[in-house]
Amino acid sequence: MDEGADHAGFMRMAIDLARKSAIEDQTGSPFGSVIVRDREVVGTGINAVIARRDPTAHGEVVAIRDACARLGTHDLTGCTVYTSSEPCPMCYAAAWWARIEVIYYASTIDDALEWGNFDDRPIYEAISQPAHERDVPAHELLRDEMLEVWRAFHAIPNRIHY
Repeated sequence: MDEGADHAGFMRMAIDLARKSAIEDQTGSPFGSVIVRDREVVGTGINAVIARRDPTAHGEVVAIRDACARLGTHDLTGCTVYTSSEPCPMCYAAAWWARIEVIYYASTIDDALEWGNFDDRPIYEAISQPAHERDVPAHELLRDEMLEVWRAFHAIPNRIHY
């Protein structure tokens, strides 16, 4: 943890984004996020699912996209996310893939369920099931053809991967 960082200040920014989006502008649900690197804000995001007609436009994902665009990279190593609510599975995974180092959240998934009727538990439960038993089942198809692509990718020297 960065002892000199203004954790409360950055979290208040995320909460203010949530408040502005949900209460003042009424453009989305109360989810706001701020991404910080070296004590500087490098990305911000609000829930824009309805406004953008994009189910992936959660506050954290929007902030990750903003930070990546501003920094000109897909790798957010060294960054911290401050978010108004505990990340859903998608947002946690996005932070993971972006190489976010720490996540701070102001409210829990229980709070989101109680006060906003947002229930992430079924998603967490589904992810723990075998792919074919999930609520949205996933089935393997044409694996051999895709393995040809994987083998060719694997054979590229100094390949870019992530």
